[in-house]
Amino acid sequence: MGKQVKLMASIGGVAVLLTVPQQAFAMHIMEGFLPPTWAAAWWLIYIPFLIVGIFQLKKISKGSTDKKVLLALCAAFVFVLSSLKMPSVTGSCSHPTGVGLGVVMFGPWVMSVLAGIVLLFQALLLAHGGLTTLGANGMSMAVLGPIVGYLVWRLACKVKIRKDVGVFLCAFTADIFTYFVTSIQLAGAFPDPQLGFLAAATKFMGIFCLTQIPIAIAEGLLTVIIYNIITERKIAPAEGFRQ
Repeated sequence: MGKQVKLMASIGGVAVLLTVPQQAFAMHIMEGFLPPTWAAAWWLIYIPFLIVGIFQLKKISKGSTDKKVLLALCAAFVFVLSSLKMPSVTGSCSHPTGVGLGVVMFGPWVMSVLAGIVLLFQALLLAHGGLTTLGANGMSMAVLGPIVGYLVWRLACKVKIRKDVGVFLCAFTADIFTYFVTSIQLAGAFPDPQLGFLAAATKFMGIFCLTQIPIAIAEGLLTVIIYNIITERKIAPAEGFRQ
């Protein structure tokens, strides 16, 4: 138990340092940037995943103190990494997502809640993102990114790739796909006046890739380090808690 607490406290300490208010380009998509119709539509799509995640979270957290501590650790990891932002296209920014660790440990559905809570706290406390755009940001970072990362992780386990490589691929893919979804969201709301949706999506993805690929690589490596600490100290099994 002491090892889990120390590990979580280390990440939590970094999180505290990151809570100093600063001018932000917003986390993914900033408050008020999406037209109301688009913001409401993404909220309606996100809510069912949030409900499923809540039920899954209740199921996982029953009885086991170790799992509860690890859930808190995964949430802190998301908060810390996703607070490290780099300005990107107007109304958005590039940063790690941190969801890969939780995906490996608990599967994708729990992340719809954990990452959603992080998005809410950052919107309220750090002015990163916003309440109106939380549905859109939640779908990209808390739902679709984790789902794709989990599929990559399960495939890596099935073909018996080394666990650390599988973890890296999971975190890297979840990060990149999050920004693929963000590009689609921005292109849908702001299509190119002459060439339309596809041209806008290509433009957004091209800009994001310039900053996001090295960030995703760094996130993958850091996720592997934390994963190795957790599994070597037997805080969690190497393949996570199967869902």
